[in-house]
Amino acid sequence: MAEKGQKRSLSDSESSSDEDDGDQPPSFSMGGSIKRPRLSIDEEAKTDSEEENGPRDWKSNSASKDQNNGTGSFGSSSSYSSAAQRMMQNMGYQKGKGLGKYGQGLVDPVEASRQRGRRGLGLRIEGLEASSNLKWDSSQEHVQVEEEVLWLPHCSDPVPDFETLMSWAQEGPRKLEISDEILFCEPRILKGVLHGKSVFDQLDSRELQRSRSRSNPFETLGKLFFQNRAALKMANMDAVFDFMFTKPKNEAGEPLVGPDDLLYFADVCAAPGGFSEYVLWRRKTDSQGFCDAKGFGFTLRENDFKLHDFFAAPAEFFEPHYGINGIDGDGDVYKPENITNFVQFVQKTTGGHGIHFMMADGGFSVEGQENIQEILSKQLYLCQFLVALGILRVDGHFVCKLFDVFTPFSVGLVYLMYRSFKYVSLHKPNTSRPANSERYIICKWKKEGTEDVYKYLFEMNERLHGLANTSMDIMELVPLEDLKADQEFFDYMCTSNNELGLRQMISLKKIQQFCQDTQLIEPRQSDLRLQCLEFWQLPDRSRTAPQRSEAKVKFIELTKGENYEYMSRAPEDLAVANLQEKLRSPYDFRFCLLASNRDGRKDRAFYLGLGGCNVFRWEGRGVASWMRVDTRLELPPDTLVYAELVTEHRGEHKAQRKLTTLHLIDGLILNGKDIRTLHIVERHTYLQKFAMALNKTSRPDLAPIRCKQLYRSEVLHEVLRPPRLSHRLMKGGPVPKRVFVQMEANTDREAHYIVPTGVLFLKCTKDPWMMAYSKSQNRKYWFNTLTRHSTFECQPDVIAPFSSSYSGGSVWWWDQGVQILESDEAIKGKLHFRDVMKHLMSLR
Repeated sequence: MAEKGQKRSLSDSESSSDEDDGDQPPSFSMGGSIKRPRLSIDEEAKTDSEEENGPRDWKSNSASKDQNNGTGSFGSSSSYSSAAQRMMQNMGYQKGKGLGKYGQGLVDPVEASRQRGRRGLGLRIEGLEASSNLKWDSSQEHVQVEEEVLWLPHCSDPVPDFETLMSWAQEGPRKLEISDEILFCEPRILKGVLHGKSVFDQLDSRELQRSRSRSNPFETLGKLFFQNRAALKMANMDAVFDFMFTKPKNEAGEPLVGPDDLLYFADVCAAPGGFSEYVLWRRKTDSQGFCDAKGFGFTLRENDFKLHDFFAAPAEFFEPHYGINGIDGDGDVYKPENITNFVQFVQKTTGGHGIHFMMADGGFSVEGQENIQEILSKQLYLCQFLVALGILRVDGHFVCKLFDVFTPFSVGLVYLMYRSFKYVSLHKPNTSRPANSERYIICKWKKEGTEDVYKYLFEMNERLHGLANTSMDIMELVPLEDLKADQEFFDYMCTSNNELGLRQMISLKKIQQFCQDTQLIEPRQSDLRLQCLEFWQLPDRSRTAPQRSEAKVKFIELTKGENYEYMSRAPEDLAVANLQEKLRSPYDFRFCLLASNRDGRKDRAFYLGLGGCNVFRWEGRGVASWMRVDTRLELPPDTLVYAELVTEHRGEHKAQRKLTTLHLIDGLILNGKDIRTLHIVERHTYLQKFAMALNKTSRPDLAPIRCKQLYRSEVLHEVLRPPRLSHRLMKGGPVPKRVFVQMEANTDREAHYIVPTGVLFLKCTKDPWMMAYSKSQNRKYWFNTLTRHSTFECQPDVIAPFSSSYSGGSVWWWDQGVQILESDEAIKGKLHFRDVMKHLMSLR
């Protein structure tokens, strides 16, 4: 997740991995974690050994020391029995001396062993000496299931312009010390946080992990059914902020994602992808089983997203990108060219609108330098903020992980977000371990006109590159006097740092005490777990790998025992003889163009997706015999569609290029969502979103997926006319062919075109109903041919399900001699364009 040495430690960057699993090899990732013998100081929580810097209200119930001056003598007669005293005297015991000829025996009692965990025998660690019967005062802690959110006041000042911003930047000698950064926090808080990381330096990592797990009230939340704890962090923050990420709304409370639109999001510096797995799961769950979201990923290529571990959500709706060279790039977010390329890619894919929200969870190992993690992370902070401003649409949201925010550089970045978004909050969720420095910045509703801030941060990143091997650094992005002049902003930053710092110090003290007494247990863990899951609207279930089934078994499972014999009856061929019988009303049918031959059932078939490239096809002949698709396709699991493989063309003559694509004609099951009984127009709405989410322009190795354009039969004469339908000279052929031009959605790429082979009419009204047009009412209505009943209301029984649309359809093949355009050859007896149009016009 991080860039350029962005190797996440187990410290504050634990969010993307379950560090306690212990089954992963050492690896580095921005948003992942690094497994190593000893845990990082900051994350695993180091505690303050100086009492004045931390809470003082802990209590000890251990027995008081023997008041007998430690001499080991009998003392009061009650200490030893009379028999023991007589026995000792018979052995020559004298008070204050040891036994033995020369009194060489021990005088003091032998102390009981207090060894803890894997500490060496006799090892004593200052501040962590073993003790027993300790009691933790839980009233010191801040524990709240429904977390309080504190927003910065709305800033009414306009977004700064580029000239002003450039005048703000200040360079200075590189600084690798943070202990004097007390402008935005109280000195005792900073001192307590920094000193609090020293106690655990010599402690075994396993002992520290166990103490942390026993002391953290929210530790047992774990990762549920997701791949790591990061997913649960995102679920936590999404719920606390009223689901502003997965259900974004504008200031008027209206949804920012329309019913026909996808939710677009990005996951930056976030491998292995827990954040995205949660978002895709939430959208699939909230949309009654249909995932209407598309995610873009940007992370270090060497520590990639683990899409194969997306058990809770379909990874096919997520498209990683790595900057320059796309899937072959390195994903280094520090590189300006990678940022530019990724921003352009996202903007192009979303039709220039941008995404609805971006998540960033970058971090890297700072082992041995935990106290200056903020300084070492400054460029990572900047680059994540920079990418967000480049790809977010107006009113978009942003969430990004930070650590300490003490330096003017970090505070300046927060200030720039404060000026670029309508609302900003610094928040530490319950799922973020309380003893580390981690917190998140939440930015709500991006303002218009933030392009200059994007340019400024881009310039600062380039300048940081230039200063990398020098003794100079960028010290301020916003002048200190400007930060202090905005009193509300200044007070908020100080309050946030003080409160989070104090909570961290208390948690470090708690871990220290739990290290001292291994019998201490946090009793609230179980209850808090249940309360949080209810508040976050998450089911309490464990993670299980999806079961893999054979194609035929999965087909029967998806169709739920439906008689699939109708799938063996392909739509009938349309001819002059059956034209009136098959097309009784122009309002009962929708049509689309085919591009496979009459005998091309190999390409026009039912396609079954089992996940990834496990795609099978059945041609609809006889017993459902499923064959693996040779063309490289990706379909999410539990998907069944009716589609055809189509050769698309771009350019003409020698510059012409061909591309094999999958065109969706109709749908039955989409990633588990059963759409068979919906109206054909509604089914196509799902199919269009489905295709947009699955299509990956960065993957030239995959066949693109598109949804057929569905037209009303009444507009047949408008669709099959120039310039949409025309003749073009094809590569390798001396005679121009009919081609149909199809503009590509959400892109400025050259329009593609197909060589159409016919028209497929699909029925949208279920027998015995038919649709007609009332001239007196100037509207359409439905008429039952058996009961003679008519209605203007669309009732469920008039809608043709997939089975009726498919078996009740027909195909008008454009064989040789079928005249469509006036310049086409016309052979007598063929069904020509003029015949179809004459029939349709007679029915109006």
